[in-house]
Amino acid sequence: MKRVSIGTWAYTIGPYQNNPVPFEETCRKLSELRFDGLELGAFNFHPTLAHPNAVNSPTKEDQARAKEIMKKYKLEFSGIAADLWNYPGHEMHLVDAKDGGAAYIAEFKKLVKWTDEMGIKVFRVDTVQDPKIFNGVSPSDVDAARKQTVKVWKECAKIAKGYGIVLSWEFEPGFAFNRPSDIIRIIEEINEPNFGAMFDTCHAYTVGVVGAKQTGGPQETVPGGVLGFAKKLRGRINHIQLIDSDGSLHDDHTSTHNPFFTGKVDFGPVLLELNEHSGVKHDWWTIDLCFWPDAWPGTEQAKKSVDVLNAAYGGNGGPAVKKGSAVKKAGKAKPKAKAKAGRR
Repeated sequence: MKRVSIGTWAYTIGPYQNNPVPFEETCRKLSELRFDGLELGAFNFHPTLAHPNAVNSPTKEDQARAKEIMKKYKLEFSGIAADLWNYPGHEMHLVDAKDGGAAYIAEFKKLVKWTDEMGIKVFRVDTVQDPKIFNGVSPSDVDAARKQTVKVWKECAKIAKGYGIVLSWEFEPGFAFNRPSDIIRIIEEINEPNFGAMFDTCHAYTVGVVGAKQTGGPQETVPGGVLGFAKKLRGRINHIQLIDSDGSLHDDHTSTHNPFFTGKVDFGPVLLELNEHSGVKHDWWTIDLCFWPDAWPGTEQAKKSVDVLNAAYGGNGGPAVKKGSAVKKAGKAKPKAKAKAGRR
């Protein structure tokens, strides 16, 4: 059986951007819903180094308080999404950096040290820039951007390795290098044991099946859908996030995160493949409830759905479950309209 966590960005961005749920309240409610842990969205409001204030753990004492809250509610960290994004007042570039990635690496060093101090072992990254930066550019420019990304992330992986932390690339339609072949090539070229792909099932659908927002070369899809994509990434995956997809985009940027069993992902075969061949070295499944407009009922329903999947597929290659069984019946919540918001 897998341990189950959920990303805390579900309660701090999107519909909650201007009224985030406090960290301790988040922990209390997740404990009541019998989660094993949480994936820390270390930006906006929950504990973070990047935006220090009385809430956001800038000191050793505040870090200790955040750990105390986790211990109080018997929760563990499954990973972290830290603030390496580019937005007004926080300029950050990777793919199109003019400084060779120096500013990105400097910020990364601070954040990965803080991550280690919090006892977190999985650090999420993305390519920061929108894929449209490759519109109208030459193949040589795309190639140079890829080489820079590889160089910077390879250095970051080596830094993280010193802390015993793995870097997990969450590829998404809304970030550069969103073609399946680019994702595989970049991971292979980085060639560090602690660097790999975050396999988010909804992004795997929009990137590998829909081919949404692809730039930098011809549009690509993966034969065999999400399962086929998981097979292409065998041995290169180091973290798993779960949610459904109907193939649409949220605000024409990232994948719409649909309630379980209301989209097009066939979870059973995918989870069996990931269990047996992914390369993940831990036992976490993380629910990604990004931009859910009514997060707590959605969280409860998502946890029930994943509990059913866990019972069927969470073991070492669990039994297949017939159509119409509890797996199919678990997710009856109807998807609600997404609020207008975006991860920074």
